Amino acid sequence: MKKFGRLISTPALVCLLLTGCSINNTSSKLESRPMRLAFITCAVNAKFFEPVRKGMEDAADMMGVDADFIGTEGIDVKAQARMVRQAVADGYDGIAVNLIDPEAFDRVIRETTDKGIPVVGFNTDDHATPNARLSCVNQRLYEAGQSLAEHVLPHVPDGAHVLMTMHDEGVSSLNDRLAGEQAVLKKKNVRWTVIITGNDSAKGAEVITEALKANPDIRIVLGTGQADTEAAGRAIEKSFAGRGYWSAGFDLSPETLRLIREQHIRCTIDQQPYIQGFYPVIQLTLYLRYGIVPSDIDAGAAIVDAANVGQIMELTRRQYR
Repeated sequence: MKKFGRLISTPALVCLLLTGCSINNTSSKLESRPMRLAFITCAVNAKFFEPVRKGMEDAADMMGVDADFIGTEGIDVKAQARMVRQAVADGYDGIAVNLIDPEAFDRVIRETTDKGIPVVGFNTDDHATPNARLSCVNQRLYEAGQSLAEHVLPHVPDGAHVLMTMHDEGVSSLNDRLAGEQAVLKKKNVRWTVIITGNDSAKGAEVITEALKANPDIRIVLGTGQADTEAAGRAIEKSFAGRGYWSAGFDLSPETLRLIREQHIRCTIDQQPYIQGFYPVIQLTLYLRYGIVPSDIDAGAAIVDAANVGQIMELTRRQYR
């Protein structure tokens, strides 16, 4: 078979991948200025999103693009959708959206893609209704809830009363995890009380403490997100240590890991938020430069417990986990 064309030299290939040398009409339009990407999330200052932001920044630096991490202060899907429209008006070339509602973003993302601006999802996907987003980097949430419940199920008594927590209402990722947990807990005829703790883990600990005091038959707290999982560990350490209480939940923070080490939290599920910022930048850049269509990426559901917590703590301090 004859060889075709000339081999691209290594410097030229690096140029293509990292600096966006033009190989098609789309990329040529972006050569005169840095490509601009916007990440739009639902709780821009939440601790959880620090590794997401770092992943975004690292990928943007590697790919030679500009990326801004913006969003609402708290859960407000209408305001978040307006921010997508504003990002279009502000001239961003590609947009990544935290799709926390199954319907609220359908129209605005269709409008955006119809204007030729690609949209990908991160952290939470819209899988319940048709959505024009090209891909999403996120945990498979219902299955992750099942994984947590299956992991702790041997330690849950038959017919137990369990406290289940969410840090916010109206977030589909938390609802999906909760449903996955409950589906498994039914195997042991577990009943549950569900509460909302808020996104401040210190204040959330107070909410959980009150709920446990009001339900003295509860000894187990199962969370669905970072703030409420950390809050449960804080509450048990401060008010219920040594009395047979334990908790488990989702996501990582330095305090959550410390509480796992001290055995107030039995385990947590890591969804690798760093890659939720990193890969959307790569996907949008490759799509805009070379027409390479993004695909979904599962961010995983790894168990972090006393056996491996020491390995994770330094990486969390550096915002990689």
